Amino acid sequence: MPTPRTRLQLERFHRGHLMTRKHVLDGVKVVDFTHYVAGPHCTRLMAEAGAEVIKIEALTGDTARQLPVQKNGRSGYFIQHNRGKRAMSLDLRSQEAQDICHKLIKDADVVIENFTPGIMKKYNMDWEALQKVNPDLVMCSISCLGQEGPLSKLPGFDYIGQAYSGVMGMTGQVDGPPALSGMAFGDISTGAHAYGAIVSALYHKANGGGGQYLDMSLLDCLFSYHEMNVQVYDASGGQLVPKRSGHQHSFVAPLGLFKCGDRYLIIVAIGPQWANLCKLLDREEWLDDPRFADPVSRNENRDEISEAIEAWLATIGDAEKAVKILVEDNHVPAAPVLDVPEVMEHPHMVQRGIIQTVSDPEYGDVKIPASPMRFSAFPEPLELQASILGQHNAEILGELGYSNEDIARLDQEGILGKA
Repeated sequence: MPTPRTRLQLERFHRGHLMTRKHVLDGVKVVDFTHYVAGPHCTRLMAEAGAEVIKIEALTGDTARQLPVQKNGRSGYFIQHNRGKRAMSLDLRSQEAQDICHKLIKDADVVIENFTPGIMKKYNMDWEALQKVNPDLVMCSISCLGQEGPLSKLPGFDYIGQAYSGVMGMTGQVDGPPALSGMAFGDISTGAHAYGAIVSALYHKANGGGGQYLDMSLLDCLFSYHEMNVQVYDASGGQLVPKRSGHQHSFVAPLGLFKCGDRYLIIVAIGPQWANLCKLLDREEWLDDPRFADPVSRNENRDEISEAIEAWLATIGDAEKAVKILVEDNHVPAAPVLDVPEVMEHPHMVQRGIIQTVSDPEYGDVKIPASPMRFSAFPEPLELQASILGQHNAEILGELGYSNEDIARLDQEGILGKA
Protein backbone atom coordinates (compact mmCIF):
# COMPACT_ATOMS: atom_id res chain seq x y z
CA MET A 1 0.00 0.00 0.00
CA PRO A 2 1.42 3.45 -0.92
CA THR A 3 2.79 5.51 1.97
CA PRO A 4 1.41 9.05 2.50
CA ARG A 5 4.53 10.44 0.81
CA THR A 6 4.13 8.07 -2.14
CA ARG A 7 0.46 8.97 -2.48
CA LEU A 8 1.39 12.67 -2.52
CA GLN A 9 3.97 12.02 -5.24
CA LEU A 10 1.40 10.09 -7.27
CA GLU A 11 -1.16 12.88 -6.90
CA ARG A 12 1.42 15.42 -8.08
CA PHE A 13 2.29 13.19 -11.05
CA HIS A 14 -1.36 12.80 -12.07
CA ARG A 15 -1.99 16.53 -11.72
CA GLY A 16 1.02 17.23 -13.92
CA HIS A 17 -0.07 14.64 -16.46
CA LEU A 18 -3.57 16.12 -16.61
CA MET A 19 -2.10 19.52 -17.37
CA THR A 20 -0.37 18.11 -20.46
CA ARG A 21 -3.20 15.95 -21.78
CA LYS A 22 -4.69 17.08 -25.08
CA HIS A 23 -8.20 15.85 -24.21
CA VAL A 24 -10.19 13.37 -22.10
CA LEU A 25 -9.30 10.24 -24.12
CA ASP A 26 -5.63 11.08 -24.62
CA GLY A 27 -3.68 7.81 -24.46
CA VAL A 28 -6.52 5.60 -25.68
CA LYS A 29 -5.65 3.64 -28.84
CA VAL A 30 -8.46 2.65 -31.20
CA VAL A 31 -8.25 0.37 -34.24
CA ASP A 32 -11.17 1.31 -36.45
CA PHE A 33 -12.66 -1.06 -39.09
CA THR A 34 -15.73 1.09 -39.75
CA HIS A 35 -17.24 2.71 -42.83
CA TYR A 36 -20.14 4.94 -43.87
CA VAL A 37 -21.68 6.63 -40.78
CA ALA A 38 -22.51 4.80 -37.54
CA GLY A 39 -19.02 3.46 -36.82
CA PRO A 40 -17.16 6.48 -38.20
CA HIS A 41 -19.31 8.81 -36.09
CA CYS A 42 -18.33 6.85 -32.99
CA THR A 43 -14.62 7.00 -33.83
CA ARG A 44 -14.96 10.64 -34.83
CA LEU A 45 -16.23 11.37 -31.30
CA MET A 46 -13.30 9.42 -29.88
CA ALA A 47 -10.77 11.26 -32.06
CA GLU A 48 -12.30 14.60 -31.10
CA ALA A 49 -11.89 13.54 -27.46
CA GLY A 50 -8.18 12.91 -27.99
CA ALA A 51 -7.99 9.18 -28.73
CA GLU A 52 -5.49 7.84 -31.25
CA VAL A 53 -7.64 6.32 -34.01
CA ILE A 54 -6.19 4.14 -36.77
CA LYS A 55 -8.73 3.64 -39.55
CA ILE A 56 -8.34 0.43 -41.57
CA GLU A 57 -9.93 0.62 -45.03
CA ALA A 58 -10.29 -1.78 -47.92
CA LEU A 59 -8.06 -1.32 -50.95
CA THR A 60 -10.84 0.68 -52.59
CA GLY A 61 -11.43 2.76 -49.47
CA ASP A 62 -14.48 3.65 -47.42
CA THR A 63 -17.39 4.20 -49.85
CA ALA A 64 -18.06 7.44 -47.97
CA ARG A 65 -15.07 8.87 -49.88
CA GLN A 66 -17.30 8.86 -52.98
CA LEU A 67 -20.27 10.70 -51.46
CA PRO A 68 -21.11 14.39 -52.07
CA VAL A 69 -20.04 17.08 -52.15
CA GLN A 70 -16.84 16.29 -54.08
CA LYS A 71 -14.04 18.83 -54.52
CA ASN A 72 -10.55 18.07 -55.83
CA GLY A 73 -11.12 14.36 -55.36
CA ARG A 74 -12.18 14.79 -51.74
CA SER A 75 -15.57 14.19 -50.14
CA GLY A 76 -17.12 16.64 -47.70
CA TYR A 77 -19.14 13.73 -46.32
CA PHE A 78 -15.99 11.73 -45.60
CA ILE A 79 -14.26 14.74 -44.05
CA GLN A 80 -17.16 15.34 -41.65
CA HIS A 81 -17.12 11.80 -40.25
CA ASN A 82 -13.41 10.93 -40.38
CA ARG A 83 -11.33 13.80 -39.09
CA GLY A 84 -8.49 12.96 -36.72
CA LYS A 85 -7.89 9.39 -37.87
CA ARG A 86 -4.69 7.95 -39.26
CA ALA A 87 -5.41 5.81 -42.31
CA MET A 88 -4.21 2.41 -43.46
CA SER A 89 -5.50 0.55 -46.51
CA LEU A 90 -5.16 -3.23 -46.40
CA ASP A 91 -6.38 -6.27 -48.27
CA LEU A 92 -7.93 -7.98 -45.26
CA ARG A 93 -8.36 -11.19 -47.26
CA SER A 94 -4.61 -11.77 -47.02
CA GLN A 95 -3.05 -13.51 -44.03
CA GLU A 96 -0.28 -10.92 -43.88
CA ALA A 97 -2.78 -8.05 -43.63
CA GLN A 98 -4.55 -9.91 -40.82
CA ASP A 99 -1.20 -10.37 -39.06
CA ILE A 100 -0.57 -6.62 -39.32
CA CYS A 101 -3.96 -5.94 -37.74
CA HIS A 102 -3.25 -8.41 -34.93
CA LYS A 103 0.00 -6.59 -34.18
CA LEU A 104 -1.85 -3.28 -34.05
CA ILE A 105 -4.55 -4.73 -31.83
CA LYS A 106 -2.10 -6.37 -29.44
CA ASP A 107 -1.54 -3.07 -27.61
CA ALA A 108 -4.82 -1.34 -28.55
CA ASP A 109 -7.50 -0.40 -26.05
CA VAL A 110 -10.46 -0.56 -28.42
CA VAL A 111 -11.46 -2.22 -31.70
CA ILE A 112 -14.58 -0.97 -33.49
CA GLU A 113 -16.14 -2.52 -36.58
CA ASN A 114 -19.43 -2.24 -38.45
CA PHE A 115 -19.26 -4.97 -41.06
CA THR A 116 -22.23 -7.23 -41.69
CA PRO A 117 -22.08 -9.86 -38.90
CA GLY A 118 -19.78 -12.72 -39.86
CA ILE A 119 -17.30 -10.71 -41.92
CA MET A 120 -14.83 -10.14 -39.06
CA LYS A 121 -14.79 -13.89 -38.37
CA LYS A 122 -13.93 -14.49 -42.00
CA TYR A 123 -10.97 -12.12 -41.56
CA ASN A 124 -9.86 -13.89 -38.35
CA MET A 125 -10.71 -10.79 -36.33
CA ASP A 126 -13.88 -11.69 -34.49
CA TRP A 127 -14.11 -11.41 -30.71
CA GLU A 128 -13.08 -15.03 -30.18
CA ALA A 129 -9.86 -14.46 -32.10
CA LEU A 130 -9.02 -10.97 -30.85
CA GLN A 131 -9.48 -11.62 -27.16
CA LYS A 132 -6.68 -14.19 -27.51
CA VAL A 133 -4.50 -11.49 -29.09
CA ASN A 134 -5.39 -8.96 -26.39
CA PRO A 135 -7.38 -10.19 -23.36
CA ASP A 136 -7.88 -6.63 -22.09
CA LEU A 137 -9.39 -5.45 -25.37
CA VAL A 138 -12.73 -3.65 -25.55
CA MET A 139 -14.31 -4.65 -28.87
CA CYS A 140 -17.44 -3.00 -30.22
CA SER A 141 -19.43 -4.35 -33.16
CA ILE A 142 -21.98 -1.99 -34.68
CA SER A 143 -24.56 -3.47 -37.03
CA CYS A 144 -28.01 -2.70 -38.34
CA LEU A 145 -29.91 -5.60 -36.78
CA GLY A 146 -27.55 -7.02 -34.15
CA GLN A 147 -25.13 -9.94 -33.92
CA GLU A 148 -27.77 -12.53 -33.00
CA GLY A 149 -31.28 -13.42 -34.19
CA PRO A 150 -32.94 -14.49 -37.45
CA LEU A 151 -32.25 -11.15 -39.18
CA SER A 152 -28.71 -10.64 -37.89
CA LYS A 153 -26.85 -11.76 -41.03
CA LEU A 154 -28.74 -9.36 -43.28
CA PRO A 155 -26.93 -6.23 -44.49
CA GLY A 156 -28.56 -2.96 -43.56
CA PHE A 157 -28.39 0.80 -43.48
CA ASP A 158 -30.01 3.46 -41.31
CA TYR A 159 -33.36 3.42 -43.10
CA ILE A 160 -33.50 -0.38 -42.84
CA GLY A 161 -33.14 0.00 -39.07
CA GLN A 162 -35.82 2.69 -39.05
CA ALA A 163 -38.17 0.36 -40.93
CA TYR A 164 -37.62 -2.67 -38.68
CA SER A 165 -37.74 -0.63 -35.45
CA GLY A 166 -41.19 0.82 -36.06
CA VAL A 167 -39.80 4.36 -36.19
CA MET A 168 -40.50 4.76 -39.90
CA GLY A 169 -44.01 3.41 -39.34
CA MET A 170 -44.70 6.37 -37.04
CA THR A 171 -43.75 9.07 -39.56
CA GLY A 172 -46.03 10.51 -42.19
CA GLN A 173 -49.64 11.61 -42.52
CA VAL A 174 -52.50 9.71 -40.87
CA ASP A 175 -53.86 8.06 -44.01
CA GLY A 176 -50.70 8.32 -46.07
CA PRO A 177 -47.57 6.20 -46.54
CA PRO A 178 -44.63 6.18 -44.12
CA ALA A 179 -42.13 8.96 -44.72
CA LEU A 180 -38.35 9.09 -44.88
CA SER A 181 -36.90 11.20 -42.10
CA GLY A 182 -34.41 12.92 -44.39
CA MET A 183 -31.38 12.11 -42.25
CA ALA A 184 -29.48 9.15 -40.84
CA PHE A 185 -30.29 9.83 -37.19
CA GLY A 186 -30.16 6.10 -36.42
CA ASP A 187 -26.54 5.95 -37.56
CA ILE A 188 -25.55 9.05 -35.64
CA SER A 189 -27.34 8.03 -32.45
CA THR A 190 -26.00 4.47 -32.58
CA GLY A 191 -22.49 5.86 -33.01
CA ALA A 192 -23.08 8.05 -29.94
CA HIS A 193 -24.53 5.13 -27.96
CA ALA A 194 -21.48 3.06 -28.95
CA TYR A 195 -19.19 5.85 -27.74
CA GLY A 196 -20.95 5.82 -24.38
CA ALA A 197 -20.76 2.03 -24.12
CA ILE A 198 -17.06 2.00 -25.03
CA VAL A 199 -16.13 4.71 -22.53
CA SER A 200 -18.14 2.84 -19.86
CA ALA A 201 -16.28 -0.38 -20.71
CA LEU A 202 -12.94 1.44 -20.53
CA TYR A 203 -13.87 2.73 -17.08
CA HIS A 204 -14.78 -0.82 -16.07
CA LYS A 205 -11.42 -2.04 -17.36
CA ALA A 206 -9.54 0.76 -15.60
CA ASN A 207 -11.08 -0.46 -12.34
CA GLY A 208 -9.80 -4.00 -12.83
CA GLY A 209 -12.73 -5.43 -14.76
CA GLY A 210 -10.84 -6.49 -17.89
CA GLY A 211 -11.89 -6.34 -21.53
CA GLN A 212 -15.29 -7.17 -23.00
CA TYR A 213 -17.37 -7.34 -26.15
CA LEU A 214 -20.09 -4.82 -27.04
CA ASP A 215 -22.94 -5.62 -29.46
CA MET A 216 -24.50 -2.33 -30.61
CA SER A 217 -27.25 -2.23 -33.23
CA LEU A 218 -29.23 0.47 -34.98
CA LEU A 219 -32.35 -1.61 -34.34
CA ASP A 220 -31.88 -1.55 -30.56
CA CYS A 221 -31.04 2.15 -30.43
CA LEU A 222 -33.90 3.16 -32.71
CA PHE A 223 -36.41 0.98 -30.86
CA SER A 224 -35.43 2.70 -27.61
CA TYR A 225 -36.66 5.96 -29.17
CA HIS A 226 -40.23 4.80 -28.58
CA GLU A 227 -40.47 6.84 -25.40
CA MET A 228 -44.18 6.11 -25.15
CA ASN A 229 -45.43 3.78 -27.88
CA VAL A 230 -44.32 0.39 -26.56
CA GLN A 231 -45.61 0.69 -23.01
CA VAL A 232 -48.81 2.40 -24.20
CA TYR A 233 -49.62 -0.50 -26.52
CA ASP A 234 -48.74 -3.14 -23.92
CA ALA A 235 -50.30 -1.51 -20.86
CA SER A 236 -53.54 -0.80 -22.71
CA GLY A 237 -53.88 -4.44 -23.69
CA GLY A 238 -53.59 -3.45 -27.34
CA GLN A 239 -56.44 -0.96 -27.13
CA LEU A 240 -54.12 1.96 -27.87
CA VAL A 241 -52.20 1.22 -31.07
CA PRO A 242 -49.44 3.69 -31.99
CA LYS A 243 -50.05 4.95 -35.52
CA ARG A 244 -48.91 7.70 -37.81
CA SER A 245 -50.57 10.90 -36.67
CA GLY A 246 -49.32 13.49 -39.14
CA HIS A 247 -48.96 16.98 -37.67
CA GLN A 248 -50.28 15.99 -34.24
CA HIS A 249 -48.98 13.68 -31.53
CA SER A 250 -50.68 10.28 -31.33
CA PHE A 251 -51.63 10.29 -27.65
CA VAL A 252 -51.32 13.72 -26.01
CA ALA A 253 -52.46 17.22 -26.85
CA PRO A 254 -51.82 19.96 -27.54
CA LEU A 255 -48.57 18.82 -29.15
CA GLY A 256 -48.31 19.45 -32.84
CA LEU A 257 -47.45 21.52 -35.88
CA PHE A 258 -49.54 24.53 -36.81
CA LYS A 259 -49.31 26.83 -39.79
CA CYS A 260 -49.05 30.56 -39.25
CA GLY A 261 -48.68 32.75 -42.29
CA ASP A 262 -46.39 31.00 -44.74
CA ARG A 263 -44.57 28.72 -42.31
CA TYR A 264 -45.04 26.18 -39.54
CA LEU A 265 -44.36 26.25 -35.82
CA ILE A 266 -44.47 23.57 -33.15
CA ILE A 267 -46.48 24.08 -29.94
CA VAL A 268 -46.14 21.85 -26.86
CA ALA A 269 -48.42 22.69 -23.90
CA ILE A 270 -48.88 19.40 -22.06
CA GLY A 271 -47.75 20.33 -18.54
CA PRO A 272 -48.30 23.45 -16.41
CA GLN A 273 -48.12 25.44 -19.66
CA TRP A 274 -51.62 24.22 -20.54
CA ALA A 275 -53.13 26.84 -18.23
CA ASN A 276 -50.98 29.52 -19.86
CA LEU A 277 -52.22 28.50 -23.30
CA CYS A 278 -55.86 28.53 -22.18
CA LYS A 279 -55.48 32.08 -20.89
CA LEU A 280 -53.77 33.18 -24.11
CA LEU A 281 -56.58 31.68 -26.19
CA ASP A 282 -59.19 33.24 -23.88
CA ARG A 283 -60.49 29.76 -23.04
CA GLU A 284 -59.99 29.71 -19.29
CA GLU A 285 -63.23 27.74 -18.90
CA TRP A 286 -61.33 24.74 -20.28
CA LEU A 287 -59.35 24.59 -17.02
CA ASP A 288 -62.46 23.28 -15.24
CA ASP A 289 -63.83 21.28 -18.16
CA PRO A 290 -63.43 17.48 -17.62
CA ARG A 291 -62.94 17.06 -21.37
CA PHE A 292 -59.58 18.80 -20.95
CA ALA A 293 -58.59 17.50 -17.51
CA ASP A 294 -55.35 15.83 -18.62
CA PRO A 295 -53.23 15.38 -21.77
CA VAL A 296 -55.02 12.13 -22.75
CA SER A 297 -58.50 13.69 -22.38
CA ARG A 298 -57.33 16.71 -24.32
CA ASN A 299 -56.11 14.42 -27.08
CA GLU A 300 -59.62 12.94 -27.36
CA ASN A 301 -60.87 16.47 -27.94
CA ARG A 302 -57.85 17.83 -29.74
CA ASP A 303 -59.79 19.02 -32.79
CA GLU A 304 -61.47 21.68 -30.67
CA ILE A 305 -58.13 22.72 -29.21
CA SER A 306 -56.48 22.83 -32.63
CA GLU A 307 -59.29 24.96 -34.03
CA ALA A 308 -58.84 27.47 -31.23
CA ILE A 309 -55.06 27.58 -31.76
CA GLU A 310 -55.46 27.98 -35.52
CA ALA A 311 -58.00 30.77 -35.06
CA TRP A 312 -55.61 32.62 -32.75
CA LEU A 313 -52.67 32.12 -35.12
CA ALA A 314 -54.78 33.54 -37.97
CA THR A 315 -55.06 36.80 -36.02
CA ILE A 316 -51.26 36.94 -35.69
CA GLY A 317 -50.30 35.96 -39.24
CA ASP A 318 -46.56 35.68 -38.59
CA ALA A 319 -44.88 32.60 -37.10
CA GLU A 320 -41.95 34.45 -35.54
CA LYS A 321 -44.29 36.91 -33.84
CA ALA A 322 -46.54 34.05 -32.68
CA VAL A 323 -43.58 32.22 -31.14
CA LYS A 324 -42.52 35.38 -29.31
CA ILE A 325 -46.01 35.83 -27.84
CA LEU A 326 -46.26 32.14 -26.88
CA VAL A 327 -42.81 31.70 -25.39
CA GLU A 328 -41.65 35.06 -24.11
CA ASP A 329 -44.97 36.57 -23.07
CA ASN A 330 -46.89 33.47 -21.96
CA HIS A 331 -44.30 30.75 -21.22
CA VAL A 332 -45.83 28.27 -23.66
CA PRO A 333 -43.10 26.15 -25.34
CA ALA A 334 -43.09 26.80 -29.09
CA ALA A 335 -40.60 27.15 -31.93
CA PRO A 336 -40.56 27.96 -35.63
CA VAL A 337 -39.68 25.03 -37.90
CA LEU A 338 -36.32 26.05 -39.38
CA ASP A 339 -34.60 24.73 -42.47
CA VAL A 340 -30.87 23.94 -42.51
CA PRO A 341 -29.67 27.35 -43.83
CA GLU A 342 -31.79 29.12 -41.19
CA VAL A 343 -30.25 26.99 -38.44
CA MET A 344 -26.73 27.72 -39.69
CA GLU A 345 -27.38 31.48 -39.74
CA HIS A 346 -29.39 31.75 -36.50
CA PRO A 347 -27.63 34.02 -33.93
CA HIS A 348 -28.20 31.52 -31.11
CA MET A 349 -26.68 28.64 -33.07
CA VAL A 350 -23.74 30.80 -34.09
CA GLN A 351 -23.08 31.83 -30.49
CA ARG A 352 -23.44 28.24 -29.30
CA GLY A 353 -20.89 27.17 -31.89
CA ILE A 354 -22.92 24.22 -33.17
CA ILE A 355 -21.49 24.85 -36.64
CA GLN A 356 -17.77 24.23 -37.01
CA THR A 357 -15.66 25.33 -39.96
CA VAL A 358 -12.89 22.86 -40.74
CA SER A 359 -10.10 23.31 -43.24
CA ASP A 360 -8.85 20.57 -45.52
CA PRO A 361 -5.66 21.06 -47.59
CA GLU A 362 -7.32 19.80 -50.77
CA TYR A 363 -11.02 20.43 -50.15
CA GLY A 364 -10.77 23.88 -48.57
CA ASP A 365 -13.03 25.16 -45.82
CA VAL A 366 -16.30 23.38 -45.11
CA LYS A 367 -18.89 23.79 -42.37
CA ILE A 368 -19.97 20.70 -40.43
CA PRO A 369 -21.95 20.07 -37.24
CA ALA A 370 -19.63 20.56 -34.26
CA SER A 371 -19.27 17.94 -31.58
CA PRO A 372 -22.21 18.17 -29.16
CA MET A 373 -19.94 17.21 -26.26
CA ARG A 374 -18.50 20.15 -24.35
CA PHE A 375 -15.80 19.80 -21.70
CA SER A 376 -14.91 22.66 -19.39
CA ALA A 377 -11.32 21.40 -19.07
CA PHE A 378 -10.93 21.32 -22.86
CA PRO A 379 -13.02 24.18 -24.25
CA GLU A 380 -11.31 24.38 -27.65
CA PRO A 381 -11.75 21.71 -30.34
CA LEU A 382 -8.66 19.84 -31.49
CA GLU A 383 -7.22 20.68 -34.90
CA LEU A 384 -7.90 17.51 -36.87
CA GLN A 385 -7.58 16.46 -40.51
CA ALA A 386 -9.24 13.73 -42.55
CA SER A 387 -6.71 11.42 -44.15
CA ILE A 388 -6.06 10.33 -47.71
CA LEU A 389 -6.55 6.63 -48.46
CA GLY A 390 -3.52 4.73 -47.16
CA GLN A 391 -1.82 7.96 -46.10
CA HIS A 392 -0.19 6.47 -43.00
CA ASN A 393 0.63 2.97 -44.27
CA ALA A 394 4.39 3.37 -44.03
CA GLU A 395 4.29 5.39 -40.82
CA ILE A 396 2.21 2.84 -38.91
CA LEU A 397 4.03 -0.17 -40.33
CA GLY A 398 7.31 1.45 -39.32
CA GLU A 399 6.02 1.79 -35.77
CA LEU A 400 5.28 -1.93 -35.83
CA GLY A 401 8.87 -2.69 -36.81
CA TYR A 402 8.50 -3.21 -40.55
CA SER A 403 11.51 -2.14 -42.63
CA ASN A 404 11.32 0.00 -45.76
CA GLU A 405 11.98 -3.16 -47.76
CA ASP A 406 9.10 -4.96 -46.03
CA ILE A 407 6.76 -2.08 -46.77
CA ALA A 408 7.82 -1.92 -50.41
CA ARG A 409 7.17 -5.66 -50.77
CA LEU A 410 3.72 -5.37 -49.20
CA ASP A 411 2.94 -2.55 -51.58
CA GLN A 412 4.20 -4.49 -54.58
CA GLU A 413 2.19 -7.57 -53.61
CA GLY A 414 -1.03 -5.54 -53.47
CA ILE A 415 -1.55 -5.96 -49.73
CA LEU A 416 -1.43 -2.20 -49.20
CA GLY A 417 -3.74 0.29 -50.87
CA LYS A 418 -3.36 3.98 -51.53
CA ALA A 419 -5.04 6.84 -53.33
